[in-house]
Amino acid sequence: MIMGGLVAAENPSADFSHDNGWVVLGKALVIFVFLVVTTLVMIWAERRVVGRMQSRPGPNRTGPFGLLQSLADGVKLALKEDILPRAVDKVVYVLAPIISATTCFIAFAVIPFGPTARIPFTDVHTPLQLTDFNVAVLYVLAVAAVGVYGLVLAGWSSGSTYPLLGGLRSSAQVISYEIAMGLALISVFLYAGSMSTSSIVDAQAHGATVTLPVVGWDWQMPSWNAIVVLPAFVIYCISMVGETNRAPFDLPEAEGELVGGFHTEYSSLKFALFFLAEYVNMVTVSAIATTLFLGGWRAPWPISAIGDGVLNTGWWPVLWFVMKLWVFLFVFIWLRGTLPRLRYDQFMRFGWKILIPGALIWVVVASAMRVLRTSGDLSLAQRYGIVAGLLIGVVGLLAAYESNQRREASLEVARHEVAPESLDPFAGGYPVPPLPGQTLVRSAGPARAALDDGTGAGRQAVTVGATDVAALGDDSEEVRGG
Repeated sequence: MIMGGLVAAENPSADFSHDNGWVVLGKALVIFVFLVVTTLVMIWAERRVVGRMQSRPGPNRTGPFGLLQSLADGVKLALKEDILPRAVDKVVYVLAPIISATTCFIAFAVIPFGPTARIPFTDVHTPLQLTDFNVAVLYVLAVAAVGVYGLVLAGWSSGSTYPLLGGLRSSAQVISYEIAMGLALISVFLYAGSMSTSSIVDAQAHGATVTLPVVGWDWQMPSWNAIVVLPAFVIYCISMVGETNRAPFDLPEAEGELVGGFHTEYSSLKFALFFLAEYVNMVTVSAIATTLFLGGWRAPWPISAIGDGVLNTGWWPVLWFVMKLWVFLFVFIWLRGTLPRLRYDQFMRFGWKILIPGALIWVVVASAMRVLRTSGDLSLAQRYGIVAGLLIGVVGLLAAYESNQRREASLEVARHEVAPESLDPFAGGYPVPPLPGQTLVRSAGPARAALDDGTGAGRQAVTVGATDVAALGDDSEEVRGG
């Protein structure tokens, strides 16, 4: 009986048994059109919002409010001359943008737009989702991992230095941030009891009821995973920015360092495919975040309470899903307009020393909370006491580790410190900035040096950082440094 219940919980809640071939083809076409139109609107919105942030209007000529500017740019890219460099591997060079563009589309197949609804002008009822299965979220992660092959192969096949560096950065980036993203989703699986996207949405319909131990009141816990597993939500949001190569994590295509990165040698329609893949990936990871952490297509409270949940039926859920999706897309724009690009060493250090250890710690904490919650032998106060003690222990270990790292770093700097030298910064006529702690033997300048009799009587020994200004003499100048 227990095994049967677990299997039933893992199965998708959506029923696709009545979908025929035409319904499936129609859903696939709708998803494709939705992603392309969202990409065009996203590009326009990004240029307008960033323009406002930088006190300029943005696109406002082509179409009303500049809405057709993205479409005009796409047509221009498609009609441009397609330049093929001599040193490229032609087969891989052409295949790379196709891989990037197709993987981001097929990842959207398991995203639910809403519950079962009737197709307009027909009597067919179908879930507003292309498909779903027991390991749908793992499917999304696998497709995202395959998509990075497009960037790596583009950099390798171009036969140029900067694209190769961009491809190498892409491989390192996906290894670093895919691990953190996958670890962040484990707690969602633990609390939902399934890896099916439709089942995860249903698991966020109602929060658990907890009886407060002191007053005896029943308190309805929040239902969204963004609140229930908040650390996992934060880790996922950071990882999805790195996964899509967006600022401040756009290292594979850093213009100031790598010209254009992996797509430096691409032009015309092939470059447009990379451009399209980046924005569709943004829509895909935002849709995953909406589905797994923000209740999916379900209306937020208190809208969900109107009419006993009538706004969670029919085609209304599509509106709530799109609104939540655009919240994440706006955050992408906001980050690009406000944060500078990280250095590559900072980027990798943040991923491996902060994000991945934090995700591992949260997996342990979430697993302990889940086990204690299902155990009937402990009271609520005892459960939270154990979790709080575990958190304090983890924070203490992290603080000790960080203190040890700082101490070792300071010892390493002291070990390689160069002994101060005696130097006259005005000897050549041009002031040389002194180093902290350096002992300077200096004159008042070239004119004073010309009057010097060669015995060094006109020179003074000064240690940078000394507070005794009188030691400089009446006719000396102040030495700044340190």
